[in-house]
This record gives sequence, structure tokens and C-alpha cells, in this order.
Amino acid sequence: MKEILREIGMIARACDSISNIEFKELDLTKGQYLYLVRICEFPGIIQEKLAEMIKVDRTTAARAVSKLDMQGFIAKENDANNKKIKMLYPTDKGKEAYLFLKREADYSDEVALAGLSNKEKDTLLKLLHKVRTNIEGDWELVKRGGKRNY
Repeated sequence: MKEILREIGMIARACDSISNIEFKELDLTKGQYLYLVRICEFPGIIQEKLAEMIKVDRTTAARAVSKLDMQGFIAKENDANNKKIKMLYPTDKGKEAYLFLKREADYSDEVALAGLSNKEKDTLLKLLHKVRTNIEGDWELVKRGGKRNY
């Protein structure tokens, strides 16, 4: 059974490597595109929710968000009710980059899912969602300093 997670890992690393190479022309460094895509899809998202969505720690998210801000891809705005909370929005530069990122993602999906029927794609999505849901509890536990029992 461990072959399943290895396969998922290989797919994820291959896609990530391709993206990192192709997105250099946008001046996006390793992994930044993940953050920009989510900010474009969820304008006004806060950094903590973004980190949770991408499954990284807050420090990693803070570094990526800071770089995107410095590069002009995103802007931070104070929350109207709480000045400590910064909401993240794509700038025009970020929105333009997002269009390129979206085309690449759609193409990668098309290549990765070639030869699968719509039913198989639906089944695969449901199964992967279940796998992610299964692991999220452990991710939360470990992220908060807990130890898994195995």
C-alpha cells in the first residue's frame, strides 16, 4: 500500500519541478505560485488561512507572502475591524500572472488525466479527497507539536 503515497509524491514533485522551471520567466521563485494562485482565487484571504490551505507552517507562508508583496504580485490591506489582520489581494501584476498560471494548471491537468474517463476522474478526485481528509488530522496534531502513535 505504501506505493500509493510514493506515486502521489512523485506526481506532486514532478508537477512542482515543471512549474518552478516554467514560472521563472514570471520571476516567481520555488513554490510562490501556489500562494499567488490561492490569493487570486480567494481575494482577501488572511495569511493564516492561506498557510492552512496550502498545508505549510505560518513562517513558510509569511516568507512567501512577503516576497510576493515585495515583487508587486500581491497587496496587503488592514482588516476594517482588526488592524493586526492583513488581508491579501492580487495586484494587476498578480492577476496577469495568474492567467498564465491557470493556463499551465489546466494544461497539466489535461496531460495528467489523459486517457481517463469522466467517471474515472470523478472517482480519482473523490478518493484523493478522502486520502487528504484522512491525513489532515495528523497534520494538525503534528503541526501543533503533538506526536502520532504508530
